[in-house]
Amino acid sequence: MRYYEKHLRAWELAALLALSAALCLGCWAQGRQEALSGQVVRLHVLAVSDEEEEQTLKLRVRDAVLGYLAPELEGAADASEARERIAARLPQIRAAAESAAEGRAVSVTLGEERYPLRRYEGFALPAGRYESLRVVLGEGAGHNWWCVVFPPLCLSAAQGEEVKSVMRGEDLALISEEEGYELRFRLVELWGELTALLDRAR
Repeated sequence: MRYYEKHLRAWELAALLALSAALCLGCWAQGRQEALSGQVVRLHVLAVSDEEEEQTLKLRVRDAVLGYLAPELEGAADASEARERIAARLPQIRAAAESAAEGRAVSVTLGEERYPLRRYEGFALPAGRYESLRVVLGEGAGHNWWCVVFPPLCLSAAQGEEVKSVMRGEDLALISEEEGYELRFRLVELWGELTALLDRAR
């Protein structure tokens, strides 16, 4: 009986240590994801349907929105300022979208939205929640399109350089998956996948 009790206590201790380690890693991954999401603003455009005409129209709406946003966000010091500028111009952004929407209903909102892993030139953004400018055409039942409007990656060929202009230190090393940071990036990515599963289960 004593051996069983001692063995059980050892097992319980091992389980407790494993749980504590998992919670610590989860807190770290959550913190890193929030730090990353606080430095970017993403754009999400959803088409009416997957019909070829609607998908082509979606890209024209995207171009109209980006054409309006580019000068409006020029010189923004950080993501917080970019969000403020976008929030103050939602009616104008909607008008820009409507100018290319050929009569489709247009909804424009700014808020948190979940994104999957996305790889760009020289870096990647892990899955998670990000501030997002969401442009929905009609029912928004078609394939979507997304990019990053701050820093301005949608129109920039030098995406890596744009990211370096607003991110520093560990965050930049993490998304660039520099040597020694690959595992950390994967932990943040796994955390994003786990929280996405939990969200869907609610």
